Amino acid sequence: MNNIYKKIFTIILFISFILIDPTFSQSNQIKNSAELQLALEKLNVLGSVLYIGAHPDDENTNLMAFWSKGKKYRAAYLSLTRGDGGQNLIGSEKGNEIGILRTQELLQARSIDGGEQYFTRAIDFGFSKSPEESLDIWGKENILADVVWVIRKFRPDIIVTRFQPGGNGGHGHHTASAALAREAFSTAADSKKIPEQLKYVQPWQAKRIFWNNFRPTQEELKNSINVDVGEYNELLGKSYTELSSESRSMHKSQGFGVSAFRGSRIENFTYVDGDKAIKDIFDGINTSWDRINNGTAIGKKINDILKTFNPQKPSASLNKLVELYVELNSRKNEYWVDVKKQELLNIIQSCAGLWMEAIALDYSAAPGDVININTTLVNRTAANFRIEKIEFPTISADTVINNNLGTNQPFSINTRITIPNSYPISQPYWLTNNSTKGLFTVLDRQMIGAAENLFSIPVKISLSYNSKILDFTIPLLYRWNDKVEGEQYRPFEIRPPVTANPNKYVSIFPDDKTKEIQLKLKSSSPNISGEIHLHTDANWNISPSVIPFSIKNKYGEQTIKFSATPPKNASVTYLKIELNVKGNVYNKSLIEISYPYIKTQVYFPESEIKLVKLGLNKFNNNIGYVMGSGDEIPDCLRDIGYDVTLLNDELLDGTDLSNYDAIITGIRAYNTRERLKYDQPKLLEYVKNGGTLIVQYNVSSGLQTENIGPYPFKLSNDRITVEESPVNFVNPDHQLLNFPNKISQNDFDNWIQERGLYFSNQWDDKYITILSGHDPGEKDLPGGMLFANYGKGVFIFSGYSWFRQLPAGIPGAYKIFVNMISAGRYNEHSSK
Repeated sequence: MNNIYKKIFTIILFISFILIDPTFSQSNQIKNSAELQLALEKLNVLGSVLYIGAHPDDENTNLMAFWSKGKKYRAAYLSLTRGDGGQNLIGSEKGNEIGILRTQELLQARSIDGGEQYFTRAIDFGFSKSPEESLDIWGKENILADVVWVIRKFRPDIIVTRFQPGGNGGHGHHTASAALAREAFSTAADSKKIPEQLKYVQPWQAKRIFWNNFRPTQEELKNSINVDVGEYNELLGKSYTELSSESRSMHKSQGFGVSAFRGSRIENFTYVDGDKAIKDIFDGINTSWDRINNGTAIGKKINDILKTFNPQKPSASLNKLVELYVELNSRKNEYWVDVKKQELLNIIQSCAGLWMEAIALDYSAAPGDVININTTLVNRTAANFRIEKIEFPTISADTVINNNLGTNQPFSINTRITIPNSYPISQPYWLTNNSTKGLFTVLDRQMIGAAENLFSIPVKISLSYNSKILDFTIPLLYRWNDKVEGEQYRPFEIRPPVTANPNKYVSIFPDDKTKEIQLKLKSSSPNISGEIHLHTDANWNISPSVIPFSIKNKYGEQTIKFSATPPKNASVTYLKIELNVKGNVYNKSLIEISYPYIKTQVYFPESEIKLVKLGLNKFNNNIGYVMGSGDEIPDCLRDIGYDVTLLNDELLDGTDLSNYDAIITGIRAYNTRERLKYDQPKLLEYVKNGGTLIVQYNVSSGLQTENIGPYPFKLSNDRITVEESPVNFVNPDHQLLNFPNKISQNDFDNWIQERGLYFSNQWDDKYITILSGHDPGEKDLPGGMLFANYGKGVFIFSGYSWFRQLPAGIPGAYKIFVNMISAGRYNEHSSK
C-alpha cells in the first residue's frame, strides 16, 4: 500500500468505525426535527449491540431498526461475507461484482434502519454443507481474528448471533458464523489472544452473547428473553417493523422485497454465554453517561438540551450544543466520547441547516490530472458561522478563507487541485490484491472490517461558531440533473488513465479457425496514446501482438481489433493485455455497476481474456432461449456458432416453436416467468412433435407450474457443493455421454463454485438418470440430470450449474451442454 493510500485511510479510519449514516446522499446531511429529537435522545445513550451473521441478507432488520431508532443503541451488523457466491435476480453480476452490489444493498439497508455495517475478509465461495468445510476454506484463524478485530474496535455491550452456535443453520457459512461469534466473545477479551491487534485496540469483553432464536420451541420460550419490536414511533410515523421492511427490501438482487408488518412482533433471545440476564438483554449494563469517568455532567447537559429543544427552531439549541462539542473535543482517546462527538457534529449541522457540498465538474479523473472543485456552504439560520479553511488532506492542498456565512446566502469557492501521480484508483479495497478461494487479501490490518472505501477524495471544512472550531469531513461528489429523476449524485472516482475492456472475457474457439477479438479502450484523461502489448501462450498466434493507440478526448473510446489463432489441440490459456503509456504500464478493465437504489460503483479487474480451444462436434443451429432470472448462456452458445433467439412472452405465445432445433429455459425461469404457466402445454407439445426441451435449475418454492416435464418429477434442495467431487456415469453408454462428443471424467475438471443445485429427488420411471455424485460423506445424488423421450422428442432436466461453468469457459461443460442440445438428432445419426 503506498503512502498516499495510507494517508487516506488514516483520515477516514476513525470515521468508518463510528459513522452512523453510511450513505453519501446530500439530502441525508440535514435531519428534520423528528430525526433531530431522536438523535439528541440517542446522544444520551451509551449502549451498543453487534449482530453477527454470514451473508448480506442474514441480518434481522426488525432488530436493527428497534435497537437503533427505538432503544437508541449503537447497533451494527457484521456479515462474514459480501455474498460473492450468491445469485442475482436483477442483473448479470456475479462473483466480485455481485459482492460489490450486495455490499451497497447492505449500506442502503443500514441507512434506513440506522445501523452500521462491517465485514470480515471471508469470501462467499458458494453453498457449504458444513461449518468445518467453511472454516477450512476460509482459514478459521483468519476469520476469527477479523471477528475479534471488529469486536475490539466496535466494543459491543451485547453480541447477538443470527444462527445457533453448534446448531444447524441450513448452510455451513451460517453455523460457522455463530461458532466464530461465540469463540470471539471470549477471545476478544483475552490479551494473550491475537496480541498483534493490541497495537491499535484494547481487549474487549462484551457482557453477554445471545442467539436470536427465530423458531423457538415452547420449552425454549420459557428460558428466552422476549422483546416486542413492533412498537410504533410517533415521531417517525412508522413502526420499527415498517422501517424493517423498507430496509429488508434493499436486498433487491436476492428478491427479498417484503411488505410492511404492522402490529406486535416478538423477537426471542436464547442465552449463549456471559453474565445471565433475566428481563432484558441489557440487564445490568449502564447505558448512561455515568458509565465513563466524569460523564455524569455530560449527561446532565444533554438532558438540559433535550428539555429546551424547540422542534420549531432547532437552531436555538446551537449555543449549548457547540459548548458540549468543545467539552467532548477536549477529552482525547475516550471511546464513547469519540463516538458521540461525531453524532454531535451531525446534530449541530442539522440544527443550523448547514448545507455543505464539494462538487467536481466531472465524475472522475486519473492520477496526474487537474480537477476543478466547487465547494458551497449555506448557513440557513441566523447562527453566527464563519468558514475558516477548506482542506484536501490527501492531496496536501488547502485554502484559508476567513469569511462569515450570511444567513441563507450561499458561499462558494472554486479550487483547482492536481491529483498526485501515485494516487490510488477507486478500487474496492478488498479487491486490490489477489485473493484465495476463501479469503480476500487485505494488507493493511486497519482496513479490515470497513464496509467500503469511504471517500476517494475527502474534503475537510473548518468552521467557527462563536470562535469555537468545528471540523467536518465530506466526500467529493459529482452532481448532475436527470430530466426524469432530477438532482443526482455519484461519488467522485479516481480511474486509470486508460482501460481496456475485451468484448468477451472468455473467448471460445470451437474449431481451428482464426477468430477476431475486440478491445474497447476508454480514456479517463485527454490525449492518451501508447501501445497495447498482448502476451499469451506461445502455442497461440496473436496478430498483431503490439498495437499503437491514440485517444484525443477524455472518455473517448477506441476499438482495437486483432486476431487469435488457436493451436490444433485443445488448450486453455490467458491473454494478458498491457497498455504502455509513456513508460507506465496499465492493465485494468473498467466495470461500472449502476442501479437506481445504490450509488454508482466502479471496479477495475485485470484486463485479460481466457482463451479456450475446444475439440467440439455439434449439430443443430437454431436455439430458442427462455430467459429466467438472468444468465450468460445465450452469449456462450452464440460463441460456438448457434443462432440463439431470446423468447420473450410474446414470442412464446405467438411463434411456431417447431422452427427451433432446441429450446432451453434459463435458470429459475419457472420461478420468474409467469407466462410459463400458460405456455408450458405448448412447450410440451413442441417436445411431443419432435423438439428438444432443456430445463435448467429452478427452486421448488414459487414455481409457476408443477408440470415442468412431460412426466412427474419433484425438485428438492439437494445439491453438490464441492466442485472437485467425483462424478459417476450412471449410464455410460447413454447418448448424452457419447453423442456428438465423447464425455470423460476429465470433462469435470476445473469446475467452479459447485457441481449443481436443486436436483430432483423423485421422478417418474420414464426418466433415465445419466450422472450421479455427492459431497464428501454424503449419499449419492442421481437426480441432477434426467432424460426422457416424449413422443418424437426429448426432454432433459439438468440442475448442474451450467450457468457458472459456460461463462467461465470450462471445456467439458461445453461438450456436455452441446450433447444435450444435440439429443434430438441422435437417432438419425446412430442409424447410419
